[in-house]
Amino acid sequence: MRNTPARAEHSSQSSPEIGLWLWRWFWRVTLVVSLGYAWHCFYVPKNGIAWVADYPSAKQVAVQSGKPMILFFTGEWCVPCRIMKRTVWADKEVASVVEARFIPLLIDVNEPGASLEALDRYKVLATPTTIIADAEGNILEQVQGSMSQSEFLAFLGATDSQDSSRIVALDLSE
Repeated sequence: MRNTPARAEHSSQSSPEIGLWLWRWFWRVTLVVSLGYAWHCFYVPKNGIAWVADYPSAKQVAVQSGKPMILFFTGEWCVPCRIMKRTVWADKEVASVVEARFIPLLIDVNEPGASLEALDRYKVLATPTTIIADAEGNILEQVQGSMSQSEFLAFLGATDSQDSSRIVALDLSE
């Protein structure tokens, strides 16, 4: 098996072809993984929570029921909000606690509609922001930033032993 000129020519041509083939497959796999990750970031499942339509309605229902309101300020573009909707709000335990003890209101900061009063009143500068307020709209608890399911349940439980209002800012650098 001598290394003939034809054989040497063939091996030199196949090396760039293999490199090109690998390069193309690398980008195909990268594209598929990227699309999967993008879908994961923006996928938000439905939850069983009966959200009130707007802030004035939520206040009215809170007065009638005697329950505090839970206001979740979000944005369509907010990835931490979407993750929180997927991991926290879609959780059955969270949904049952919220439905039993609160009047839930979801407010899109880009399109607040009739809930513009809530944006003005609470001066929400970051999303996600979760506020628990009494029927008059006074803040009982407030958290700016994303929370895990266990942190959120602890946040909901904090209103049971609430003496004075407090504001919690979570570390967003994670």
